[in-house]
Amino acid sequence: MLAEIITIGDEILIGQIVDTNSAWMATKLNQAGVLVKQITSVSDDAEHITEALRQAANRADIIIMTGGLGPTKDDITKKTLAKYFNAGFKRDEKTLENVKNIFKKFNRPLLDVNIQQADVPENCKVLLNENGTAPGMWFDEDGKVYVSLPGVPFEMMYLMEDKVIPELRKRFEMDVIVHQTILTAGVGESFLAEQIADIEESLPSHIKLAYLPKLGIVRLRLSASAAIENQKTVAEVHKILADEIGAYSNRIIERVGDAVFAVEDISLEKALLNYLEKSKLTLSVAESCTGGFISQLITQHPGSSKVFLGGAVTYSNGLKKSVLGVANETLENFGAVSEQTVLEMAQGAIRQLGSDCSIAVSGIAGPDGGTEEKSVGTVWIAVASADGAIAKKFQFGNKRQQNIERAAISALTMLFKFVRKSV
Repeated sequence: MLAEIITIGDEILIGQIVDTNSAWMATKLNQAGVLVKQITSVSDDAEHITEALRQAANRADIIIMTGGLGPTKDDITKKTLAKYFNAGFKRDEKTLENVKNIFKKFNRPLLDVNIQQADVPENCKVLLNENGTAPGMWFDEDGKVYVSLPGVPFEMMYLMEDKVIPELRKRFEMDVIVHQTILTAGVGESFLAEQIADIEESLPSHIKLAYLPKLGIVRLRLSASAAIENQKTVAEVHKILADEIGAYSNRIIERVGDAVFAVEDISLEKALLNYLEKSKLTLSVAESCTGGFISQLITQHPGSSKVFLGGAVTYSNGLKKSVLGVANETLENFGAVSEQTVLEMAQGAIRQLGSDCSIAVSGIAGPDGGTEEKSVGTVWIAVASADGAIAKKFQFGNKRQQNIERAAISALTMLFKFVRKSV
């Protein structure tokens, strides 16, 4: 079963807002057994919307649209759909009552444009929107399902989960789709592909392997799909697919080895937090060139306080000395960006902050500040625990933000490998 998502709005195309709706909908559709064939964004233009609908109907069984259902003149989706289906309009009384109740609740005057929210194409099934005034609309035409939803995220999410997905399950026989994600770090995409080439070639046609690279990280995603046949239940088919994927996943994990940090779809820092919590270890950080970025990555996760005690952003040499206890002689003889300094920073973080392990980073993020001896992109990273400390030099590029992100991922990877060997 194939679907296409169409998001409508000039604000998306000019970059004024980020289209998070389509990513969220694609996830929900995939979980329900619907494969998303394509995601398209178009402007608030009737011709563009109509052409997008025509093309989508040639590719997919289900077309889901968001946006353009508000009461203002630039919201033209409803009129465009009526023209596309050569349909007139009807007033939906349940929607009108919903609109009146919303305006009454907030003690606001009900205008004609608000009342017109209840006017919908006569060939649609109304999906009552209890979180807003614009109803969702379901069209069943020529064997295709078209769904139009509001662009406001919480309204769209409610309608998708409570109305659209249940209706799709009634209308179509869905495949069962199962995913398994393997999180790797410290190994490049091409090297990984070469390592597991024979495993990938042995995959049956209903199992696919995708490489999802990011700075310093590659996610390997195994996906399997199958129809529900021979009177099997969804749960039975799901288990069969999960067992198949699990067998191939185990082969990949055995082959890739130390590069694997989690067998679930989570971030590297979350995988590290989970491991440290399980091992009953606490963490602190000492950051210079990353400027608190590592701490931000860690603390964005609920429950991080079970592991993370805190950190120090010691940008200046003075703070490296006063906060972390880095020796003046070390800074004078070797400089802030050196093996000796980051080792003392990491050990100082454990001593001053009382953690079991630590990360320290010092480098030249750029775009200036480099020298002939230490160019832009030079970063020293150290990790430490009660078992000792190690440091490593990295040479990144000349892009400041990329250097910060690469340093953070490299530091997390280093610590993960270090504590995994120690515990």
